[in-house]
Amino acid sequence: MHLVAPSLLAADFRHLDKAISFVNESEADWFHLDVMDGNFVPNISFGQFIIEQVAKDATKYLDVHLMIDEPGRYIESFAKAGAHGITVHAEATNHLHRVVQQIKAAGCKAGVALNPATPVSVLDDIIEDLDLVLIMSVNPGFGGQKFIYRSLAKIRQAYDLITVRNSPAIIEVDGGVGLQNAQKVLEAGARVLVAGSAVFKAEDPAKVVRQLKGISGNPLAMV
Repeated sequence: MHLVAPSLLAADFRHLDKAISFVNESEADWFHLDVMDGNFVPNISFGQFIIEQVAKDATKYLDVHLMIDEPGRYIESFAKAGAHGITVHAEATNHLHRVVQQIKAAGCKAGVALNPATPVSVLDDIIEDLDLVLIMSVNPGFGGQKFIYRSLAKIRQAYDLITVRNSPAIIEVDGGVGLQNAQKVLEAGARVLVAGSAVFKAEDPAKVVRQLKGISGNPLAMV
């Protein structure tokens, strides 16, 4: 079965406690937490302190997405804050293998994210070491953007690479994902749907999560 990971970036931070309770009580599987530093992406979100507060009340997996330069400097602190999985960008470090090993040494699942213009081939030398591949289907930095449909071909490429190399990695897709395209994303090989605005800006967020969970996808990608 595929997983749904609401992105807290789209929540109302005046009532963050309510957003956490909603995810806990909904059919969602993960919390998706976007960390932005204002350098790697043109926006600033939140850091370890907020994740630590979320971790105190969250009852589900904390999926931390680091959109920051030189993420290796902060792996241990995000793990200590409560992250279960940490994803870094291939474009953000010259020492990707080392950072992936840092994540695992800190006791977390390790993921690598690819921006829309970054080819899947950059994962050739590391795919067997990954637990997750995050395909960005918008240019990172801001919520509420439109899904880039050429991302579907990239998801299929990542799925083929994972299959051929017998990697344990699963594919997550982040950016503009909603009811209008979730089935195509899953059919391409994705296993985790990150949904921000589609969930938190909806009139009935719980219904949207339930509908996203009910979509059928690629049966081979669900194993």
